Amino acid sequence: MAMNIIRELPHPSEIKSAHPLPQELIDIKSQRDEEIKKIFSGEENKFILIIGPCSADREDSVLDYITRLREVQEKVKDKIFIIPRIYTGKPRTTGDGYKGMLHQPNPTGMPDLKSGVIAVRNLHIRALAETGFTSADEMLYPENYSYLDDLLAYVAIGARSVENQQHRLVSSGVNIPVGMKNPTSGDISVMMNAITASQHSHAFIYRGCEAKSDGNPYAHAILRGYVDDRGNSFPNYHYEDLIRLSDTYAQKNLLNPALIVDTNHSNSGKQYNEQIRIAKEILHSMRHSDDIRKLVKGLMIESYIEDGCQKIGENIYGKSITDPCLGWEKSEKLIYEIADLL
Repeated sequence: MAMNIIRELPHPSEIKSAHPLPQELIDIKSQRDEEIKKIFSGEENKFILIIGPCSADREDSVLDYITRLREVQEKVKDKIFIIPRIYTGKPRTTGDGYKGMLHQPNPTGMPDLKSGVIAVRNLHIRALAETGFTSADEMLYPENYSYLDDLLAYVAIGARSVENQQHRLVSSGVNIPVGMKNPTSGDISVMMNAITASQHSHAFIYRGCEAKSDGNPYAHAILRGYVDDRGNSFPNYHYEDLIRLSDTYAQKNLLNPALIVDTNHSNSGKQYNEQIRIAKEILHSMRHSDDIRKLVKGLMIESYIEDGCQKIGENIYGKSITDPCLGWEKSEKLIYEIADLL
């Protein structure tokens, strides 16, 4: 056989029963969900920062990082709403390499997806219990969303997944904001079609069941830059790009027009220090256009404890093993600067 079934994974209800969410944490999530939706609908004018490691590679350093974020959040809570990135599935362009905690709870160990599902759920529970943060994760595999749907604050659909029908249909049944990234080609129409599909109701097959979604009014755009046919990175966060997207939204019959700008990836050419300048340029554009100010709801920033990245096995605490990230000292300073500029 070309595919060997290793084992059947537990149903999400089994995992949730074995690793439940206490009522006090359910209440915290509900409160945060409502505030986030008000920001995306324009009822509140706080600025969202979706910030954290490129991939959540180990529990101790991720929790250390977001505990530090908690202290910063308290100082900027009047202006900024922080959603930590706890990205537990890592898309790979060629399919090779570390695919995230879901695949390998131990980055140097063999893939173990059953243990990965449990590790991912427990990490999100610990983050909520110890810091009060509900977090963001990427919907790499739509069928796995049910393992975390009672925990997540925000879901991102990646540049390589945004054209996929199942990602769009499942997003239409998610009850939290879902960000649709522009594809790696940069074709904005693909992203807008994904948003449209996600805001509509659909009937589809999900986890072996016939499902019907209500549509997600908080599906929105993420600009992350693009790559040309020669592999060169180009940004799409400049003033003209934001105006273009605002105009495109105005031509569509979509609910809650909104944008999160990804300051890394092709927008920075993966030059992680550029995220500081990019963040400030976006805030500058917001000050010069009411349309941009209304559209831009926040930023996505890749940040960890140590600057840069490392190879698996180097074991430098708090340093990314995937894309390079902005270190803690620079990240903390940037958050305060963003608050001052808002």
